[in-house]
Amino acid sequence: MMPMQISTSLRLTLLAMALGLGGCAVGPAYERPAALPAGPVPTIYKGVNAPLPGWAPAAPADALERGPWWQLFNDPELDRLSRQVQAANQNIAVAVANYAQARAIVAQQRASLFPVVSLGAGGDRAGGGSSGSSGDTNRGAASAYRLQIGASWEPDVFGRLRTAVGAAEASAQASAADLASVRLAALGELAINYFSLRQTDAQIGMLASTIEGYERVLQITSNRFAAGVSARSDVLQAQTQLATARSDALGLARSRAELEHAIAVLVGQSPSSFALASTPWQVVVPAVPVGVPSTLLQRRPDIAAAERDVAVANADIGIARSAYFPTFGLSASYGNNTSRVGDLFSLSNAAWSFGLSAAQTLFNAGATRASVEGAEARHQATVASYRQVVLTAFADVENGLAATRVLEQQQQLRVEAAEAAGLVEEQILNRYKSGQVSYTEVVQAQVTALNARRQLVQVQADRQTAAVALIQALGGGWTDGEVNNAPAIVN
Repeated sequence: MMPMQISTSLRLTLLAMALGLGGCAVGPAYERPAALPAGPVPTIYKGVNAPLPGWAPAAPADALERGPWWQLFNDPELDRLSRQVQAANQNIAVAVANYAQARAIVAQQRASLFPVVSLGAGGDRAGGGSSGSSGDTNRGAASAYRLQIGASWEPDVFGRLRTAVGAAEASAQASAADLASVRLAALGELAINYFSLRQTDAQIGMLASTIEGYERVLQITSNRFAAGVSARSDVLQAQTQLATARSDALGLARSRAELEHAIAVLVGQSPSSFALASTPWQVVVPAVPVGVPSTLLQRRPDIAAAERDVAVANADIGIARSAYFPTFGLSASYGNNTSRVGDLFSLSNAAWSFGLSAAQTLFNAGATRASVEGAEARHQATVASYRQVVLTAFADVENGLAATRVLEQQQQLRVEAAEAAGLVEEQILNRYKSGQVSYTEVVQAQVTALNARRQLVQVQADRQTAAVALIQALGGGWTDGEVNNAPAIVN
C-alpha cells in the first residue's frame, strides 16, 4: 500500500507514462501478400480465348451475384433441397458453431483492453481456549469483517493486447470464410448428386424402353425359331441380351438408391425416411459468367480464409516480439477492515492503495528470439499456402472452362451418334425380319444404339456437373465482403 501522503502529481505522472506508451506497437504492419509467387494476376482466363456460343464475361451485377446460384438450373426440387441443406446439414452446423466460437474469442480478447474490477467481502470469528490449572488464560472470541473494491489494469504499452485482438478478428474472419466454403461445398455436392440421380432416372427409363424392345425381339426370334426360319442360337443370343439389360437395370437401381441416401445425409435426414420421386429430367445448362481472374480473389471463400490466416500469422509476429519489452500493471483498492458490521461503511476506518508494477524478462536462454523466428517462419508458410490456394483456384476455373467447352462440343457429336445408331438399329432389325442378315448383326446394332443413347445422357449430365464445378471454382457468387460484415451466427 502506498503512503497516504503520495502526491497527486506523481500518480498522474505514472498514469500518463503508461497511457503515453500505449501508442507504441511492435508488430509489423500487415500487407496482403502478392497473390502469385511470380508475376501479376493474369487479366484473362486462357479458356476464354475460345468462348462458347451464348457465353459472355461477367458484368458487375451478373447472375451469380443476384441470387442463389443453384436457381440458375431452374429446378424447383433442387431449390427445395438446397434450402434444406442450409438449414439442416451437419457439416454446416459444425462450421456455424466454429464461427460462433471464433467470435466469442474476439470478445474475450477485447475484454483484456479494459480494467478488471472486483468486489470482495468476508467475515470470520476467532478465539482462544484455556491453557491449564493455575496459569489458565481465557481469550474471548473476536470478529473481523472486510469489505473491499479493487481494480487492476494492464496498459497496452507496446500494442501486444491490441495485436492479439487483431489476430482474433482475423481468425474469426477466416472462420466466416471457412463457413462459406463448407456451405458452398455442401450445396455443390447436393447439386452433383441430384443431377446424377436424375441422370440415373433417365437411364432407367431408357433402359426400360430398351428392355421392352428386347422382349419383342425375343418373341420375334422365338417365333422364327419355331417356324424353322432361325437357329436356336438366335434365341439364346436374344435371351442373353435381355438378361444383360435387366441386370444393368438392377445396377442402375442400386446406384439411384445410393445417390438418394447421399442426398438424405446432405439434407440432415435419415436415409430410411427420405425418398425422391422420379420426375422428368430438365437438362438445363446455364451460361456461367466468369469475369476476370482478379475477381476470383474476392469471390473464393477459401482464398479469403487463406489470406486471413496470413494476417493472423503476421499478428503473431508482433505478439512474439512484445516479449522483448516490459509489461506494466496498475492496481487500486479501497476498503475497510473492522470488528463490527456497522463500521464497514465508516469513512474514518477506510483504507486505500494505488500501485504501479513492471516486469521484464532479463534472461531466458534465447526463448524469445526462437519464438519470434518461429512466428516469422509460420508467416512465410501461410504466405506460401495462400499463393498455392490462389494457383489451385485459377487451375479450377481453367479446368471448368475447358470442360464446359469440350462437353458442349461432345454433346453435339453424341446427338448425331445416337440418331445415326438408332437408324442403323431400325434398318438392321427390318433386314433381319426379311432374312437378309444374321441375328448377330441385330445384336451388334442394338448394343451400339443403346451405348450411344446412354453416352448422350452421360454427356448431358456431365455438362450440368461441369457447370456446378465451374460455379464452385468461381466462389458461387460469394464475395469477401461477407467476411468483414458477417453476423455473429450464420444460419
